[in-house]
Amino acid sequence: MKKLTIVLGVSILSIFVLTSCQNKKEEPTVTAHEEQMSDMMQPSQTMAYNVGDKVPNKQVCMVNNAYMGKDQFEVPYDGKTYYGCCNMCVERIPNDETARKATDPFTGKEIDKANAYIVLKDQQGNVDYFENEENYKKFSQL
Repeated sequence: MKKLTIVLGVSILSIFVLTSCQNKKEEPTVTAHEEQMSDMMQPSQTMAYNVGDKVPNKQVCMVNNAYMGKDQFEVPYDGKTYYGCCNMCVERIPNDETARKATDPFTGKEIDKANAYIVLKDQQGNVDYFENEENYKKFSQL
C-alpha cells in the first residue's frame, strides 16, 4: 500500500510538473508576441496616413504585412533591409522567403518587399505591396 501511494504521488507530481513546464514555455512566447502586436495602430488612434497612401517601408512589419505607425526593427538580409515588429519576425525574415516576398496586386508578379512601393490597404493597418508607384496608380483606377 505504501509503494502504491508513493508511485501514485510521484505520478501526480510528474504530471503537474510537466503540465506547468509546458504552460510556462508557451505562455511567454504567445504573450510577448500578442503584446507586440497590440502596439499596432488601431483605427481609433491618430493615423498619419489614409487608405491608399504610400507608407514608409520602415514602419511596416513585413511578416504581418501591417503598418505599425512607428519604425520597426531593421533586418538586413542579402544586401537589402526588411522590417519586423518583434523578435519572432526578426528571426523569421532571413529564414522564410514568404516574409520577404509579396505579389503585386496589379500585375500578379512576385516582388521583393524590401524594394516595394507599400500602400495602406485599410484602416486596420493592412498593406499592399506594389512593384512601383505606376502599378499602384493603375491598380487604384480599376
